[in-house]
Amino acid sequence: MRVTADLEDSADKHPVTPGAIAPARELLGEMLLELNQPAQALKEFEASQQVGLNRFRCLYGAARAAELVGDLEKARTYYTKLTSLCQYADTERPELKHAKAFLKLGLAQTARDK
Repeated sequence: MRVTADLEDSADKHPVTPGAIAPARELLGEMLLELNQPAQALKEFEASQQVGLNRFRCLYGAARAAELVGDLEKARTYYTKLTSLCQYADTERPELKHAKAFLKLGLAQTARDK
């Protein structure tokens, strides 16, 4: 999978060609999360962000991976970007509910710490 992601990253695309529906590097990040390797997954999601900014699955994957490795500040940053991206959504996906719950818990924790 890593070879495929590297190959996809090296391929030039015409500016009018639509992007990948699911970039290989993003899929690699999801696979690593499934294999309980969140630190490696986070690296892949962050690399994928360099090519496809503000993709829902990539933002959520990076946030979830950061949360699982204990980098709560990075998780908060990604979850905040995700909820901002979806502020006008007319439905709530489970990932978005998780992001909002994480952020709400973080705000409650910050208030208790003060």
